[in-house]
Amino acid sequence: MLYIGTSGFSYKDWIGHFYPEHTEKKEMLKLYAQTFKTTEINSTYYTIPHPSVFYYLQQKVPADFKFAVKAHQEMTHSREENPSIFNDFKESIQPLIESGKLACVLAQFPYSFYNTPLNRDYLLRFKKRMEALPLVVEFRNAYWINEETFRILKNNDIGFCCVDQPALKGLIPPIAEATSNLGYIRFHGRNKANWWEHQKAYQRYDYLYTEEELKEWVPKIKKIAEKTEDQYIFMNNHYQAKAVKNALMLIKLLREELKIRKIKEKEEY
Repeated sequence: MLYIGTSGFSYKDWIGHFYPEHTEKKEMLKLYAQTFKTTEINSTYYTIPHPSVFYYLQQKVPADFKFAVKAHQEMTHSREENPSIFNDFKESIQPLIESGKLACVLAQFPYSFYNTPLNRDYLLRFKKRMEALPLVVEFRNAYWINEETFRILKNNDIGFCCVDQPALKGLIPPIAEATSNLGYIRFHGRNKANWWEHQKAYQRYDYLYTEEELKEWVPKIKKIAEKTEDQYIFMNNHYQAKAVKNALMLIKLLREELKIRKIKEKEEY
């Protein structure tokens, strides 16, 4: 099953670009779910909410809707020996687990999280603390991209997050790889000028993909789909709903690809 959506949904600057004028924040998820069947929850990186927050969120969406939830920063950035933060996080997302609407937990590590024996051990402890919950990791530097990393992830049923981002030295290249039965891709935009230097966080993700740029990923998405059961694709270029525009553009491209494939199959038959 292929799910395409955006990283987050409750942005004020989406009003007028995606949401109708005067849309209230409490109405956004219901409106969003009329177009997409999945979203990433990134606010959990900053604060672990009470389980009631997710209980009410999951009630606003259809039964087949899925949430990917980002791990709290203490779990990925501080990395101190604090098992309680993992327990608090798991308790928080329990309503999603019980309703069958949890896609996975996304552990986004910082660029400073290098490929070292200590950090590889931490990955395994992270997975153990998540227990049976599906886990996907996003690395931020290219030192992790090698066969040893993929072997470790595969052996421990940890998903690999593929990324599209600026072609800058040290960043993860746009490779297509799957290390569990769950495929995962995040599009961060290709804003080279503002990636490292920006005044506001949103400036890093102020980028609108062209159709040609997204077409580069069509064969890669097909490759990942052949290796996995479910695939999740999220647009993180959220400024002024550019993520929405690109998510819809990608859905259109994939539908056209599927149509062409079906026509070819009929011709061959």
